[in-house]
Amino acid sequence: MFRTLPRSRTITATYRVSKKSGKQLSCGYFVSYLADVGQTAQRTNSYFFKCKCESMKWATCDGTPCQCSIMVDTRITQNLDCSTLIPKCYLMKAEMYRAKNNLSTRTGGKPVETAFVDNDGIYDPICEATGAFRAKQCNNTEECWCVNSAGVRRTDKGDKNLKCEKLVETYWVRLELKHKEVSKAVDTSKLQAAIANAMETRYSFDKTLVKEVQYDPDARKIIVDVQKVKGDRKADLSRMAYYMEKDVKVLPLFANQENFAPSVDGQKLEMENILVYYVDEEAPTFTMKRLTGGIIAVIVVVILAVVAGLLVLYFARKREQKYSKAEPREMEAL
Repeated sequence: MFRTLPRSRTITATYRVSKKSGKQLSCGYFVSYLADVGQTAQRTNSYFFKCKCESMKWATCDGTPCQCSIMVDTRITQNLDCSTLIPKCYLMKAEMYRAKNNLSTRTGGKPVETAFVDNDGIYDPICEATGAFRAKQCNNTEECWCVNSAGVRRTDKGDKNLKCEKLVETYWVRLELKHKEVSKAVDTSKLQAAIANAMETRYSFDKTLVKEVQYDPDARKIIVDVQKVKGDRKADLSRMAYYMEKDVKVLPLFANQENFAPSVDGQKLEMENILVYYVDEEAPTFTMKRLTGGIIAVIVVVILAVVAGLLVLYFARKREQKYSKAEPREMEAL
């Protein structure tokens, strides 16, 4: 049974009358009162609403009606829409702010050849008013690069003169998940539905975008392909992927600290690792400059080892030739 609270100032809310306290409302308020079935709750001088942002645990909420915001820089806050997942760009800015101020952050291969992973990690991004990433990012330095709609670098780094013509959309993400050990075998035929339903429940994500799920029981690896139609600008794959990364790798960004754990035949699959591949509508433009110092060092070591091996082989053969020439001379002397 639903009832409507009497209007008081600007607050009007609908709630389910229950003998239990702590019913959560879809509007973001939290009811903390006790009412009998059929009883009309009366507003008193003490508020029985607690303003709360379910999709961002670091948010500060206050006011009537409830308004939530988060610190993204010194004395700069960003208003949030807590009815949906927070844009990844805002989340990264908030994480960078918290990291710089010593606050807690608790922070199966490529699907196609042009897929790539985020090797750079978090940076302080520039966000558009909509929460989208600006195509060109510099992390408050003289070094700049172009990013996709997920905020992941898709070009080599350059200087301030680097041109990023547009923000290229990510239309496909591959989630490479590894679950913890389970007590019984996982029914592969039910896995895709379980993954899709869990994503819909946890992230309010359109489960029809889960196109394929592959499973390797020996490696405990689940490959989830999430794909939208090219040109679609409504579905934001990056938000879901970022929230899932935080669920698996660190601690959830939600106020609700439960983890992403799909259930198959009553058995929960708790995840222990995740790798996200991004596929854009246009291929990235990385060159050899993209190689990190570690990779370059490995290549140099391998080349030196090959050269050293060739030199050893060369001198060994020279030595053999020297001995083979000396043998006939000794025979002639005899």
